[in-house]
Amino acid sequence: MESSPALLGPKGLIKRIEFVRVIIQCLYSLGFRKSASCLELESGVSEKSVELELLESRAMNGDWDGCVDTINVILSEFRDETRGSVLFLVFKQCLLEYLNGGDDSLALAMLRKQVPVLRASRDKVHSLAYSILNSKEMELPKIDDDVILELRRKLLTQLEKLLPPPIVLPERRLEHLVETAVTAQIDSCLYHNSRDEVSLYEDHCCGRYQIPTETIQILTEHKNEVWYVQFSTTGEYLASSSCDCTAIIWQVLEDGKLTLKHTLRSHQNPVSFVAWSPDDTMLLTCGNAEVMKLWDVETGTCKHTFGDHGFIVSSCAWFPDSKRLVCGSSDPEKGIYMWDCDGNEIKAWRGRRMPKVLDLAVTPDGEILITVFSEKEILILNVMTNAERVISEEHPITSLSVSVDSKCFIVNLNSQEIHLWDVAGKWEKPLKYMGHKQHKYVIRSCFGGLNSKFIASGSENAQVYIWNRQNSMPIEVLSGHSTTVNCVSWNPKRPQMLASASDDNTIRIWGSSRSKMMEPGKLV
Repeated sequence: MESSPALLGPKGLIKRIEFVRVIIQCLYSLGFRKSASCLELESGVSEKSVELELLESRAMNGDWDGCVDTINVILSEFRDETRGSVLFLVFKQCLLEYLNGGDDSLALAMLRKQVPVLRASRDKVHSLAYSILNSKEMELPKIDDDVILELRRKLLTQLEKLLPPPIVLPERRLEHLVETAVTAQIDSCLYHNSRDEVSLYEDHCCGRYQIPTETIQILTEHKNEVWYVQFSTTGEYLASSSCDCTAIIWQVLEDGKLTLKHTLRSHQNPVSFVAWSPDDTMLLTCGNAEVMKLWDVETGTCKHTFGDHGFIVSSCAWFPDSKRLVCGSSDPEKGIYMWDCDGNEIKAWRGRRMPKVLDLAVTPDGEILITVFSEKEILILNVMTNAERVISEEHPITSLSVSVDSKCFIVNLNSQEIHLWDVAGKWEKPLKYMGHKQHKYVIRSCFGGLNSKFIASGSENAQVYIWNRQNSMPIEVLSGHSTTVNCVSWNPKRPQMLASASDDNTIRIWGSSRSKMMEPGKLV
């Protein structure tokens, strides 16, 4: 073969021999054994290192002293733990074969002299000693040669998982490298928001058509300001609440259009908050300075009323079993209640440590209750252990939202920033997002898109803002509403559908610019 450069690629970062070797490994793993063998012959590069081939030969021939020598040479510069783990497996197989051949004295000698120097755990040494005693007492039948060979092959498979590169290549190395490169391109793509397969034929880059930027429907059923919207867990429904004292359940049809399913009329005051049960069968609605109601989604009937007219409910949330719910009150004497669906109190947090609950959420895994319990403080409470920690912000908090993976949450501040915090408490500082307008009103934001890659928020300047979580400034600003946008919700099952609620009495449904647009006269 003609001489080739030792380094490949435009930047000269890829070693030719290593590149060819991982290609050969890939061909073997894909079943192209003849092609792999031909490439080995033509390139002079083998998938297996010389050291591994020597170790395999000695192990398959039962040359255990030779195996130990080979391992000590190839692992001389590696940690004692790695070398000890590899040698322990070899000694274990060797011991088995000594016992199988009736060489009890050799087995005992190895157990006494060689195994202890490996610093193996006491349990492992005891296990080997027990093997010797057990074989002598029970007079186990002899293992035939075919089984011995199979055990040696299994030993080599175990050793390959422990031996480091370049002695052994990690499994499916080329696939891993390619997938890592594709993942990096997806992660760096501002607009990636599709489950479509990614091609290897070109560098990946999405356009803005991947995210909702165009109004595809305007819902005008409410007769006053719309304060809250939320898609259900399955994305099949949207709930909205309004200053007109009603809440509405909308159904999302297969073609992406929304139709009115139920108008919920029972509150005496404006409805400020709604929360879907995780199984989509029930909806909670909170009246402003009023009671909380539980509704049957299928029939639109009220199943239960929680509290009384002196119970000022600020927000509510469900646990993942759809059997327990919590609500918070801005009255410090009330605090937070956990109820079942029949109104039976399960637990309560009240008193000085809950002076004024402004908003709350339960992580989708049901483990953590997150509460904005004063203007500038967030309480993160483990429901099972009662372990808690507090995050303090410098500016008043108006709302919070939790990611679907239960790992993060965002809070809106009236300083015109949205802060992203981790639930586990590993971050000292939050990630910050800005660009929207928020001074005096309650503005709500949400996670959304594929893998919750985006954040969306309403704004006091009648716009909807969208950020990629990796960027502090918005990647899109959506115009259409005529006054303050109070709340947004991203459909969890349709990554290109977003809803926004405004003081202009409307709800706008946003979709991709590639969506089939409705005629202006049909935007209803």
